[in-house]
Amino acid sequence: MKITRIEVKNYRLLKDFSIDLEDELSLVIGKNNCGKTSLLSILDIFLNEKTKDFSFNDFNLDFKDELKNIIESDIPETYKPIGITLKLCIEYNSNDDLSNISDLMMDLDPANNKIVLLFEYVLTFDKLKQLKDDYSLFRIKEDQKSVPKELFFFLRNNFSKYFCVYKKTIDLKNETNYIDLDKAKISIKNVINYKFISASREVSNKENNKSLSFLSSKIYEKLETNDEHQSQIDGFKDVLCDADESLDGVYKEIFKGTIEKVRKFGGIKPDDTSIEIVSTLQHKELLQANTTVMYMHGSNRLPENYNGLGYMNLINIIFEIDILINEFKKSKSEKPADINLLFIEEPEAHTHPQIQYIFIKNIKDLLKDGITRDDGEKRKLQYIVSTHSSHIVSESDFNDIKYLRSEGNNVIAKNLKYLEKDYTESTIDEEKKIGEQNYKFLKQYLILHRTELFFADKAIFIEGDTERILLPAMIKKIDTENPTSSEIPLLSQNISIIEAGNYSHIFEKFIDFLGIKSLIITDIDSAMSDEKMKELKSAETNEILKKKIRQKVKVSDSNASITTNSSLNFFYGDRDLNVFLTKTIDQLKLKKDNSTKKWMNNTDGNLVCVYQTKEKNLLNEEYQASSFEDSFFHLNRQFIIDNKESFNSLKNINDFDDNTKDAYDLAENCIDKKPSFAIEILLNSKKDESSGNDFTNWQMPDYIRQGLLWLRDRT
Repeated sequence: MKITRIEVKNYRLLKDFSIDLEDELSLVIGKNNCGKTSLLSILDIFLNEKTKDFSFNDFNLDFKDELKNIIESDIPETYKPIGITLKLCIEYNSNDDLSNISDLMMDLDPANNKIVLLFEYVLTFDKLKQLKDDYSLFRIKEDQKSVPKELFFFLRNNFSKYFCVYKKTIDLKNETNYIDLDKAKISIKNVINYKFISASREVSNKENNKSLSFLSSKIYEKLETNDEHQSQIDGFKDVLCDADESLDGVYKEIFKGTIEKVRKFGGIKPDDTSIEIVSTLQHKELLQANTTVMYMHGSNRLPENYNGLGYMNLINIIFEIDILINEFKKSKSEKPADINLLFIEEPEAHTHPQIQYIFIKNIKDLLKDGITRDDGEKRKLQYIVSTHSSHIVSESDFNDIKYLRSEGNNVIAKNLKYLEKDYTESTIDEEKKIGEQNYKFLKQYLILHRTELFFADKAIFIEGDTERILLPAMIKKIDTENPTSSEIPLLSQNISIIEAGNYSHIFEKFIDFLGIKSLIITDIDSAMSDEKMKELKSAETNEILKKKIRQKVKVSDSNASITTNSSLNFFYGDRDLNVFLTKTIDQLKLKKDNSTKKWMNNTDGNLVCVYQTKEKNLLNEEYQASSFEDSFFHLNRQFIIDNKESFNSLKNINDFDDNTKDAYDLAENCIDKKPSFAIEILLNSKKDESSGNDFTNWQMPDYIRQGLLWLRDRT
């Protein structure tokens, strides 16, 4: 038996939220404030009956506006109770014990193996009428004040009077057909047992901290109740009884004088003040006060607070898991629940990457046996792990990942395993094969290099080493040369930089899946058409010259008619060079059309490809470059000449003094090692002493500037 789906409405950012759960581990990931903790807490509130913990701030913002409109308007005849709801879809099979859920079944069809539990915190019709009446009286009093209080003040202090809790099992085909579990006196405590480990764990390495030692006593308490270790526990108690007898004699001698003084005070009758001091060692209190977790460092035994926070946090989680597993098992006199759900929040807290790898690689093995008791009782354990850690994600099975993404006042959850279907859904064999290859590349690339992309707000896709090395400097130039008080500086934004070569288009479905703003910085890759190249080759009789005919040519070449750039061809559906030479930044903004699955021009788009454009250098010479190096040399030729001796990465360095050679020629003939060239640009950069700005003695290509400014200002 298992929970297959959780649905939440109107709770914080979970306005209309649903998430599928795996049989064992469901890894919930996403950026900050995307509902991971809200999912933990809504399960706790409803499943552990803590609805008194609801506050007015728990209502979704859009729901508050809806509530305001209903209160300030006439109640519609079609009104249905509104509020916070939690729906659990449960699936069972023929091997399960159905005794606990038989009363929850709404359909006796043997082919139907599902039940749905609905938990509500809602405003009924009668309670809405009462609320409106009470609010009218409140308004009468408030209107007499100079500064009257508004509706939300009234609701914040009184909402709990009007919202009611309901637990139901509902018909999948018709939700108006249901059983009220409270009225029917049906308990679900034997159906679902939910526990969690919060991110706010009490772990520190202060000298007086004994959080792990305290947990050891809690583990003992749980072991004592489930009877599996009864012989060891009985032995422990026998030892304490023997110790009590021995200590009684010791105490009698130690406190002999004091006892005699007390006895001499007498009383109303003899021996009224006769006392004894005896030993009463209690196993629970003894463990809590005197058990100390030590760790071994070589042959030395050191106290727990000497360990690093990372290891203490890891040990803390393991201790807490052990405690909760024993709680799930229950005592021998009662059976474990049919469904046992454990939520572990942010296990990466205080831990370095290696420990995060260790945790996620071992958690499945640690929990693989589920809830297993010595008496043969066994239940599955479903567990949710929420994380911000790219290291944990990189060691996880993609099919376990649930990606949470904020959209306004709502959060949506997406299954990463469905992304493969997006890549391979084509009915054309060749397209399907390419999709399979692209998906395989994406998985391998993300696991090896860039799982932090899951947690980014924005992404920049670049071609190679030159851009990777120079991009941080260019981002800093954007912030210093184009200051704005209305936007967060680009360096302070949550941006992931992806080195994708000429394959940015492979990420297109993933970009859409994540819904992040993406900038692709690429080259225009001007070239002659296949037909023109064949024509020139067939017309050339000299074999040496024939071999020199290449498809790639500079933009100004009369034979240049297409772009061979794969990303530009894919995203804009065109190869015509002239089309790209005339596009403005607004015409490059793209948004994916959900119906056609194609990227279409949209001024509110989330994706932009930028490439070399025509621009003037400091000498007012206009030029259209074909590559980054080409563009950089056009704008910064004098910068190279002034620092000739420092550019060891450039060959034929004297070509820069030759005015007959343009920037394209320099890019073709002078670049030797691109990464070294990029590093030498930074090494020869200077700071403007008057402004304090760095990298002021060279210019950034305009296409990169436009792209970065768009990304900075795109909210």
